[in-house]
Amino acid sequence: MQTLAVGVSFIDLQFVSTPRIIATVVLQGPGGVTLIDPGPASTLPSLTRQLEHAGIAARDVTTLLLTHIHLDHAGACGAFVRAHPKTRVYVHREGVRHLVAPEKLVASAARLYGDEMDRLWGEVLPVPADAIVALNGGEVLETGGRRLVVADTPGHASHHVSYFCADIGVAFVGDTGGIRLGADLPVLPPTPPPDIDLEAWSRSLSVIDGWRPAALFLTHFGPVAPVDAHLAEFRACLDTAERIARAALARDGDDPHREAWFVAQCRQALMRQLGERDVRLYETAARLDLSWRGLARYLRKRVTA
Repeated sequence: MQTLAVGVSFIDLQFVSTPRIIATVVLQGPGGVTLIDPGPASTLPSLTRQLEHAGIAARDVTTLLLTHIHLDHAGACGAFVRAHPKTRVYVHREGVRHLVAPEKLVASAARLYGDEMDRLWGEVLPVPADAIVALNGGEVLETGGRRLVVADTPGHASHHVSYFCADIGVAFVGDTGGIRLGADLPVLPPTPPPDIDLEAWSRSLSVIDGWRPAALFLTHFGPVAPVDAHLAEFRACLDTAERIARAALARDGDDPHREAWFVAQCRQALMRQLGERDVRLYETAARLDLSWRGLARYLRKRVTA
């Protein structure tokens, strides 16, 4: 467990036995422990083990704060609450129904991941409705010994929120701030289906920038600073991804060929900055074929509209 500030740390969940892919934030206070994005059910043993190694019993966790309900961030919630029924789960109001009845979410993921579902995500269990607190954005939460401001930050997902802790200057932004697997590594935009919205994403980045945080915490992976430079680079990367997706859509051929071209272009761009090992890490954190599908869906919807 790595420390960000007194009572604030994070755990590397070692997703698919790989470091620097998914992080869970741990807030410790007199009233109990709060986790931000507990991760998928497949990494719940790793999460529990590392909490115990830090002297924290899983039963001491009173609160799970979700940035959004994608399985790499929230898939463990049902199993965790089943084991510890007093735990409360905070999530965007649009995500509540998918936690209570995750069948549609799981079916959607299964279309993307197929036979890899269990290995990647584990068993996704429902969360009891009375264990869930719906968020709209604008709330102020006192939890884990910290005061957190909540903002509605759609773009990566329509049901995405971010949390800002002013006393330590850190904004916990889930996937809204992109993917950066190391301080000296590039930032990558995660744009999977079904509800990517680049215009909303830009507004969300402005909301986060308006907090004037000293650092952002990315679920993939860890703290990044300086914030101005990161956000400027990330905006440019979103623009580039959109441009490549538009070029792919304009190409002759069917969607599999367009997808393959998009993936090749993005992979070549990463290879200009990274070695093969780090490129594979980025592809583990955010599959490029899924990024194509999310962007293609978004751009086609705009044409239809």
